[in-house]
Amino acid sequence: MSRNIPRAFMAGILAVLLPSSGLAQQPQPRTSGQQTSPTLLVPAGMDFTRDIPWFPHAVQPYIPRQVPAPVLSNSPRLEQLIHEGKLLLHLEDAIQLAIENNLQIAVQRYTTWITDTNVLRAKSGSPIRSAQGFTSVLGSIPTPSFDPRVSTTLSWQRQSIPVNNPFLSGTGLANLTALTNYNAQANFSYSQGFKTGTTFTLSFNNTRTSSTSPAQFFNPAVNSQLMFSFTQELLNGFGIIPNTRFIIEAKNNSQAARYELANQVINIVTQVENAYWNLVYARENVKVQQANVQWAEKLLEDNKRQVQIGTLAPIEVVRAESELATDRQNLIVAQTSELQLQTQLLNLITRNPLAAGLENVEVVPLDSINVPPRIDILPYREAVREAMANRPDLLAQELQLKNADIEVRATRNALLPTVSLFGQYGASGLGGNSIHKVSVPTAFGPNPNAPVVDSNGQPVLINGQPVYAGTPVAFQTTSSVLTGGLLDAFDAVWHNRFPTYAVGLSMSIPLRNRAAQADNAQALLQQRLTELQLQALRNQIAADVRNAQIAIQQGLARVEAAQKARELAQQTLEAEQKKFQLGVSTNFLVIQAARDLVTAEGNELQARVALRQALVNFNQVLGRTLKIYNITIADAVSGHYNRALNIPGTPEPAFTESHP
Repeated sequence: MSRNIPRAFMAGILAVLLPSSGLAQQPQPRTSGQQTSPTLLVPAGMDFTRDIPWFPHAVQPYIPRQVPAPVLSNSPRLEQLIHEGKLLLHLEDAIQLAIENNLQIAVQRYTTWITDTNVLRAKSGSPIRSAQGFTSVLGSIPTPSFDPRVSTTLSWQRQSIPVNNPFLSGTGLANLTALTNYNAQANFSYSQGFKTGTTFTLSFNNTRTSSTSPAQFFNPAVNSQLMFSFTQELLNGFGIIPNTRFIIEAKNNSQAARYELANQVINIVTQVENAYWNLVYARENVKVQQANVQWAEKLLEDNKRQVQIGTLAPIEVVRAESELATDRQNLIVAQTSELQLQTQLLNLITRNPLAAGLENVEVVPLDSINVPPRIDILPYREAVREAMANRPDLLAQELQLKNADIEVRATRNALLPTVSLFGQYGASGLGGNSIHKVSVPTAFGPNPNAPVVDSNGQPVLINGQPVYAGTPVAFQTTSSVLTGGLLDAFDAVWHNRFPTYAVGLSMSIPLRNRAAQADNAQALLQQRLTELQLQALRNQIAADVRNAQIAIQQGLARVEAAQKARELAQQTLEAEQKKFQLGVSTNFLVIQAARDLVTAEGNELQARVALRQALVNFNQVLGRTLKIYNITIADAVSGHYNRALNIPGTPEPAFTESHP
């Protein structure tokens, strides 16, 4: 029964462990439609959480990956939107260009891929990298290697040894002054660690030796040994959490990086929206200032005519010239502000704002600020709940709290003593060439110590002389070589003729255990710190939601007041024009009323832009920017964005109408 142990054990290892380890190298198929929120669909060849399979090309895992150089030129879409030196932009176009070209999104994209490499590294059982290097291994927790390792040693050696004492050297021949030994080895081993804290090793060693020494049973001799051994941690290092903590934390960090990417996209889209509407206001403000300059010029001309005919004091001409100079200065300020905002928007939506064709391009926003957005106010608590569920920065912080909990559980395990159960089984075999000698006597002589006696025990006498038994005095020796070798050794191993069994426990108890205590205390403190940071972020989100709601309410009131003021200015101008036609008003009053109307229109425009920006900020605070614009993280990662958008002002509601 015991002779079948090595065969059964080897068959079990080959049938269970080796296939499973091979399958572990294969990437798991991605289920279509299976997504998380937010989802990161990695372009082909850029999924660094998965290893490179060795099948069908066995050398693939040992070849460096190819990472394409970053694209530093603008996307073709930008050039397609330029016509006659003007970049004609809808808000949708600006957002598309930002997704494709914004360098801050591109930087965060690479940061996400870098964290993905930690997932792949952690799957091997190695510590993950941080921004400063490797993370420290907590306490004395053993970390098995989950990557199977196959080792091979092939060697050949010739050794010449001088002989000083033939008996101590094993030759037994006084005239032998040197020994020459030959040694060849072919050793193979397979080892792998498992997530339960188990380490397994299978080794198969073969050694062939030959020597000029005659004191060898086999010369040359082949020694083969098959050895199975395992080690199982029972306290420190036992269980899934201590051995897979790096994998869990790396996956959490990878998902947190995706949330950071989502947050970066939200920030950039928000900046693009604000810059777009600021540019819309700046262009309209230029028109307002141009209208003011025209009315100031008309007032100056009228004042000059009245001074000439003596109906107006000359000081009024000076006053009109001063007002014209101020209005012209305001126009220049408005025009330069428009240029600055164009530069700001171009920097957000281009990779290279100095590319050919962009040096003197005029950015023309095509969306009108006069289209009122649909705004309904959510109850405060409902808005806060939505923000808590959607904010990427909060979701990333919650993952950090999960990592802190993993650290606490791992360091708690590290407080335990190290107790290891180990076992070993081995089978050995020996084979080789041996010399068989046979000696045959060829001559006999008397042996005086062996006389021939009769039945009574008396010597037999012949001629009065005793007769002695004959003894060989000459021999003939013949030698033959019995051939053997590796197959004989294999046969002995296979049939378990020379077995080795071992089992035992090893224990290591740190008497003061200060390092493990410090690690556990630090992990607990970090967990409590993360809880406080998480609550502080939640409080800040709640305050941001409240302030954003207040800003929307203020914006609505401001727009309403500006509309009333513009209507009043319009009616005042119409009244002054009627009075002027009836001769009861002056040209100065008409011009003044017209300038007041232009100013009121500018104030209304500014109020509408402020309301738009308050709405943009509210969407950012609630974490709904990506949903409103139908943006996925796959768009951010791939750099292509071809979906229809729900631009504010369309029937898609930004809020659900409700009042607290």
